[in-house]
Amino acid sequence: MTSPETRGDREKVVSKLPSWLRQQLKVRAAQLGIDIQDAVDTGITAWRGLGSNLSPIDTSGAESFATFLPGTQWAGFRADCKDRGVSLIQGLAQSVQVWLDTNPGPAVKRPAIVRRIVVCNQKGGVGKTAITAGAGEALAERPDALVPVRVSKHFAALLEDDGNQNTDPLALEDLPGLGQRVLLVDFDPQGHLTKQLGQETLPMTGDSLTNHMAGDAKGELRDVIVAIDEDRFGGDLHLLPACTDAFLLDVRLASVRAREAALERALAPIEADYDVILIDCPPSLGLSMDAATYYGRRRPEEVPGNSGVLIVVQAEDSSADAYDLLTSQIEDMRTDLALDLDYLGIVVNHYDARRGYIATSSLQSWMEIKDPRVVGVIGDLKEQKEAVRVKRPLLAYAPRCEQSVALRALAREICK
Repeated sequence: MTSPETRGDREKVVSKLPSWLRQQLKVRAAQLGIDIQDAVDTGITAWRGLGSNLSPIDTSGAESFATFLPGTQWAGFRADCKDRGVSLIQGLAQSVQVWLDTNPGPAVKRPAIVRRIVVCNQKGGVGKTAITAGAGEALAERPDALVPVRVSKHFAALLEDDGNQNTDPLALEDLPGLGQRVLLVDFDPQGHLTKQLGQETLPMTGDSLTNHMAGDAKGELRDVIVAIDEDRFGGDLHLLPACTDAFLLDVRLASVRAREAALERALAPIEADYDVILIDCPPSLGLSMDAATYYGRRRPEEVPGNSGVLIVVQAEDSSADAYDLLTSQIEDMRTDLALDLDYLGIVVNHYDARRGYIATSSLQSWMEIKDPRVVGVIGDLKEQKEAVRVKRPLLAYAPRCEQSVALRALAREICK
């Protein structure tokens, strides 16, 4: 049926499609940046031009589907369906399938050199682990599914937040997941990242990242990596669990040759398996932090901003003091070792404008830093705490919550 409602020179058309086919149409159109109405129009045109009928499509359970088509197109399509002896629903389903078959989804964009993102701040409690996990989850979401993203988030607007943390759904855009192959490295002996994702820390008697960095490997490092078993990541999100032997890492590194490159030597054999490796650093400024910083340096032939340091802070004064100490150490390494080391930005975590002037004025101070600049503001909301309690990835536990949306925006900002 058609409706007098128009969009330009088109008429609103209401028919039915199976939900699975409608979802494929929606995802593919988003992947290719095409309006659904244009995709359906193109599919109908192609179907009408076929010399013979296609195999029937199972349309059981078809649900209402509306789009806008040129009036002449719909009238001709109805006539062709009648001539071919198929229902309008079957003809429309075949037309959509023709368009899907002739317009395959784009290949996932992968970096030429594995991205290495070092998430750090020697101050504990700022939420480095949550940012590491959330950004990694956002990068790994399946490209054949749509996820809510706020692409053009204006952080400055948070300064005028009246305390209402509800998200306006009209401000969101459904986009395909990024489909990156992601490794999360729990480089903190406390093992918070490992435990939050429902995994066990590695036993002291077995192999570990620490052993590989110290030159005492007991096997292949990939043998201790585990996959995060959630459908929305499609098997692309992996974790290198922590081991409490990392408490001794600085001592063991003291006798290692070229110790600043120890993390790179340990991870080099598995880098080809991944597009992005995120390092959840310990709250430390010791040798382990030097090794992590060195790992994030820009390599020969690597474009600026592909890898680097992501600093997590909070909107309060003690974070500013810790930030100064961290950046001083980073600058010393840059100078002493002649490193090209990029800042990927600052993430202001646990932000809540309801805390008043201290929070808002501190956020304003972070926003005034232009190099590195603020690339994300993550609210202090209950869903993250709930996800930790049930030991599930946040983006699987609450994929549409404000924090998940903000973490997707962060992932797209630092991995353009």
